[in-house]
Amino acid sequence: MKKNILTGDRPTGQLHIGHYCGALKNRVALQDEYNTYVMIADVQALTDNFNDPEKVRKNVFEVAKDNLAVGIDPQKTTIFIQSMVPEIAELTIFFSNLVTINRLKRNPTVKDEIKQKHALFKDDVTFGFLGYPVSQAADITAFQADLVPVGEDQLPMIEQTREIVRKFNSIYGETLKEPRAKVGDVPRVLGMDGRKMSKSLDNSITFTDSDEEIRNKIKGALTNEVGAKNLLSLLEQFSDEQKMVEKFNQEFKEGTIKYSELKPFLAQAIIEKLKPIQEKRAYYDQNPKIVEEILIEGTKKARMIAKETLAKVKEKMFINYF
Repeated sequence: MKKNILTGDRPTGQLHIGHYCGALKNRVALQDEYNTYVMIADVQALTDNFNDPEKVRKNVFEVAKDNLAVGIDPQKTTIFIQSMVPEIAELTIFFSNLVTINRLKRNPTVKDEIKQKHALFKDDVTFGFLGYPVSQAADITAFQADLVPVGEDQLPMIEQTREIVRKFNSIYGETLKEPRAKVGDVPRVLGMDGRKMSKSLDNSITFTDSDEEIRNKIKGALTNEVGAKNLLSLLEQFSDEQKMVEKFNQEFKEGTIKYSELKPFLAQAIIEKLKPIQEKRAYYDQNPKIVEEILIEGTKKARMIAKETLAKVKEKMFINYF
């Protein structure tokens, strides 16, 4: 019997090659081995984009197209919209009784993200943002996920989910699965300026960038130690010419690397690897109804699974009145 995986994306912008290397490539490979659920996390995106709901709505469809373009197969994978599965919100309310405010404040990921969002929240964070680890626990348990692919920085979130599951099961009886984190082995891809790759920072390469845009972005990439290592990491991810990868890595170690050679070579490797993805992306751009139907069907299926979990939870909590 196949195990379950829950993964997903916040629809705050188009996905980029950082997502491709860190999550999407692995996501496509895993869909043959696991029952895979891909959640477009619009509710979570609204916790720090509540003042720009139109951006979130637009990017729900952009993120769906990006997933389909890289190879997510709706015949194998359930792709759905978080806000259209209200059972998740109901589970969130029940789980909120099982975790204290102080525990949420101690979550290292939450602490770091509150600092990053200081311009938005100032010194008074919202309940929704502070409590989103509880919502995340509801996301994961709604689909009885065995595994959750995450980066190292998200491990505290999975541990918080495991705590909530253990507490629920200890009070109400064995009901929910305790998920495990699946950490990828690909180093985090940085933006062309050495910061976190992000569409909003204008330092990313997306699946809709033209060949010229890709070349110009790589041409302008930093070549200090951090930037150079990032370029070489990208080369390992996108080039199939192992001898050239080894050559550039050796030259970097020896201090003889020529970025005037590396950068155009890397740009061309990315262009070639992205070409079939961009062709599929263009197809879905031209056929938005197909994307909508995939999301409708996926969300229907997701609701059926989440309803089953919620029914079990309410039965154990003695609130299944009729």
